[in-house]
Amino acid sequence: MATRFSATTQSSRRIPRQQRSRATVDAIVEAAAHVLATRGWAKFTTNEVALAAGASIGSLYQYFPDKLALVDSVRTRHLDAVLAALPDPDTLDLATPLAARVDQVIDGVIEVHSVNQRLHRVLLDEVPLAMRESDSVFEVEYLRRYQALVLPDTACSPGPGDVMAAKVLASAIEGAVHAAASRGELGVSEVRRELKGLVGAYLRERHVQAVER
Repeated sequence: MATRFSATTQSSRRIPRQQRSRATVDAIVEAAAHVLATRGWAKFTTNEVALAAGASIGSLYQYFPDKLALVDSVRTRHLDAVLAALPDPDTLDLATPLAARVDQVIDGVIEVHSVNQRLHRVLLDEVPLAMRESDSVFEVEYLRRYQALVLPDTACSPGPGDVMAAKVLASAIEGAVHAAASRGELGVSEVRRELKGLVGAYLRERHVQAVER
């Protein structure tokens, strides 16, 4: 899967408890995303983030011990949005036609990556690889949501082939979306249409195979 984050810096962060503190942290993370997108990883500094957020450098370091922790929070926010774009098996309406579910996923993933495309490219291409190590909590939920697409019925227990199919599907969608973003083509309607057709055809075949097992 193309998008991953590390939880190593999360444990060292001070957690904001009060509304004012949460607002400060939100402003810092938003500023960090802006600075990272405009300046790139090489020129990304905590001083510039604090200035952009209207916060003191001391306040920033209360919640983020270093710039890696800041980027980790930016990445986490992105990954939360990615998960929100995928159907939750616990609330999935099985009466929803497959085509509508495919539309939801493709439209959602494209929309997530259409917001601040420069930021996504920096996260993928410039941030140190150590920051993109697998996080078990995200990976498990991410895969579980793709398995809900691969299986025709959420009551079915996924077999080894279904798990691999979910991984391949996730990689295919994320890879196609990231490639389109790098070419500046996420807004091209043909990209959306062709990706929906590709994923829909694959899933229809998978569902037929699952029923015949």
